[in-house]
Amino acid sequence: MSTRRLRSEDYNDYSSTDVTPEGSPPGGMNGFAHPESYQRFGETNGTTWYQTLIHLLKGNIGTGLLGLPLAVKNAGILLGPLSLVVMGVVAVHCMGILVKCAHHFCYRFQKQFVDYGGAVMYGLESTPSAWLRTHAVWGRRIVGLFLIITQLGFCCVYFVFLADNLKQVISAANGTTNDCNSNRTVAMTPTMDSRLYMLSILPFVVLLTFIQNLKVLSIFSMLANVAMLVSLVLIYQYIVRDIPDPSDLPLAAAWKTYPLFFGTAIFAFEGIGVVLPLENKMKNPRQFPVILYVGMTVVTILYISLSVLGYLRFRADIQASITLNLPNCWLYQAVKLLFSFGIFFTYAVQFYVPAEIVIPPLVARVSERWGWLVNLLLRVALVSVTCVLAILIPRLDIVISLVGSVSSSALALIFPPLLEIATYYAEGMHPLVIAKDIAISLFGFVGFVVGTYEALVELAAPAAAVVNSTSTVVQ
Repeated sequence: MSTRRLRSEDYNDYSSTDVTPEGSPPGGMNGFAHPESYQRFGETNGTTWYQTLIHLLKGNIGTGLLGLPLAVKNAGILLGPLSLVVMGVVAVHCMGILVKCAHHFCYRFQKQFVDYGGAVMYGLESTPSAWLRTHAVWGRRIVGLFLIITQLGFCCVYFVFLADNLKQVISAANGTTNDCNSNRTVAMTPTMDSRLYMLSILPFVVLLTFIQNLKVLSIFSMLANVAMLVSLVLIYQYIVRDIPDPSDLPLAAAWKTYPLFFGTAIFAFEGIGVVLPLENKMKNPRQFPVILYVGMTVVTILYISLSVLGYLRFRADIQASITLNLPNCWLYQAVKLLFSFGIFFTYAVQFYVPAEIVIPPLVARVSERWGWLVNLLLRVALVSVTCVLAILIPRLDIVISLVGSVSSSALALIFPPLLEIATYYAEGMHPLVIAKDIAISLFGFVGFVVGTYEALVELAAPAAAVVNSTSTVVQ
């Protein structure tokens, strides 16, 4: 996933049916139309529908995609894809809820922009409960906390992903050939532990995060997107060949592994943090609902196709990232390096979000003379924390499932339906809508609890029981 924190002052939006992108409402901010006809108008140099669609796709496609074939193994060849469809529909519905509630509060409080945390805070202020209204500011703080956990969790995943792929490429260097069709087991050359690779990468990641200019980061982001796109094309053209007979694959896996599927799947679908910033940045935000549904349909199709084809191709041998199953020939070693290149630069973009939440308030506490030094030291500390956490949990599949279960489920499934109830309950809601929202939140909460528990159980498993995924690769 790729995102950035875009604050309300970064925009020049006007919210009224009587306003054009070039002008303000006739009655100033009091010229808002009725909520049912409420529309958003961006500045003339805002993003086009095409650019917004690309950003939406970029915000939902990352390392989570590469872990979905293993997720399907944990759910079953039939139950897995069906669950992905259901989770995709629910996730997109929750994105739509968030946008609708944000529009409601923009109209109600005559604001140009409301972010995720602000929408939750205003939603709590709208409830009949006096206690919730008094503590509404905690809504913003809790959302901010989960955003920080989620983004730093992504950064931990990147450390593990980079270490696993680099270790495999280096270990197989002596056996790498030009023949990508050979059916043989490749013996790996002994090399250092993957955790040492993480420490080796750490200085380069720290230097990368010292880049704080978003225009410069956007260049690296574009290079990362190109690298990952080329890698995905090559991965697809390999896995569609020589698919074995799937008749002996289980339609549904053991129930104990399904929570691991849930964590990985929701990790992949958690792009809700980019929805409001993208909608607000558009030149014509009225087009956003169509873009959201079209973009997420493409994302869901991509998720299902790669997860199913990857599992069909590699079956029980599927690893935490499908790149680790690719042959040890120069072409696919280059694919692993290309995707690693893209993930390396994506780290800086993901890190920008928690850095902008955590660092500025702390820097403001020191004098301007020492502000730059404190800024850099805090960046070093945050990056080091993600590296240490990755070292403590060096299994890519468990890291992805844990991050997805703990934080992604809250942001993508639990908060939005509760926000809808808080926003509209006092104005009157149909009982079926309330029941639907409660069901989605309960589904997210159960996934949160059970998925986190199973991930921790797997994490606590004896080291001898954990197969080192980079020791041998069967082609």
